[in-house]
Amino acid sequence: MKRREFLITCAALATAPRALAFQAKTAAAAAPADAWPQFRGTPSLTGISATTIAPAPKLAWAWEGGEAFDSSAAIVDGVVYVGTATGELIAVGLADGKLRWRYKAGEAIGESSPAVAGGRVFIGDLLGVVHAVNVADGKAIWTFKTQSEIKSSPVVTGDTVLMGSYDGKLYGLHTATGKQQWAYATENYVHGTPCIAGGAAHFAGCDEVFHAVDLKTGREQLATSATAYTGASVAMLDGVAYFGTFDNQVLALDLKSRKVLWRYEHPDRKFPFYSSAAVIDGTVVLGGRDRMVHALDAKTGKARWTYMTRARIDSSPAIAGGRVFVGSNDGRLYALDLASGKVVWEHDEGAALSASPALAAGRIVIGSTEGRLLCFM
Repeated sequence: MKRREFLITCAALATAPRALAFQAKTAAAAAPADAWPQFRGTPSLTGISATTIAPAPKLAWAWEGGEAFDSSAAIVDGVVYVGTATGELIAVGLADGKLRWRYKAGEAIGESSPAVAGGRVFIGDLLGVVHAVNVADGKAIWTFKTQSEIKSSPVVTGDTVLMGSYDGKLYGLHTATGKQQWAYATENYVHGTPCIAGGAAHFAGCDEVFHAVDLKTGREQLATSATAYTGASVAMLDGVAYFGTFDNQVLALDLKSRKVLWRYEHPDRKFPFYSSAAVIDGTVVLGGRDRMVHALDAKTGKARWTYMTRARIDSSPAIAGGRVFVGSNDGRLYALDLASGKVVWEHDEGAALSASPALAAGRIVIGSTEGRLLCFM
């Protein structure tokens, strides 16, 4: 073996444990192959699925809802759950696209996306009500009223469901009864969905503060600058939070040191980031209102690639099998190669796709602003 080949081999062996450790953490953060139980797939909000999607997915069915879908789907036990602009939570069969039941919530459900756990579906509406609904028949189990509209999505951890409200609070409610266990107050809307890691809920608020809240007590563990108004949810991996802001930047925030490890800003196009990031294999991927999908190096924040669509991207990407799935307001659902950013498949729906894709059981589910719930396989 030549000296140069020997040195390369030694270097590879030296870095292999770190690479394997990072891959193990990524795998642990992925949603199971057969389910997508909440917004972004798992409580760490990394947007990763263990499922396998066909190279060129075909439209399996389309359920006609008649009104816009801003809510993103959850998938559990072969059933799709999603909220509608008419204020209904619907359950549709994943295999056949047939309606199982519909539950009337408030006048409208916005971006709040359902979470499914323990035989219950949880969701918030624009009247500020949290709903717990029986998965079997769509009947109400309990409701809880906040003081303003809800656009945040619920996250279930243990016997607590977390929900943010535009009344400026993050609530911890008992999953079985809806009884308030605690409420954590901020100085502005709680729009993003809380990310769960290390016994705490993490979110970057509209008050420009990054918060960490103890899951048991609701007490503040951390409050540090998020640097800007933030509407996106935080993705968390290995003690680092990744999120975009309305100051046209993407940040990596180290929770231990409370320091911003890096900031990314496109050199030419200055637009907010509303899409929530997906994180896998050392890559951070998110959409921007600059119409671009951005893939960044998770350690340095440097751009690996960008892909330009024809309209802004509020949809949050989901990743499976080395491909990035994301909707755009140009009416297309894209599959991009994670390594290169090249388009490997797309579907032209002709209506904006601002909701985020859900991946499970070899299928992609996403709703359009024209009221069609789409399933590809």
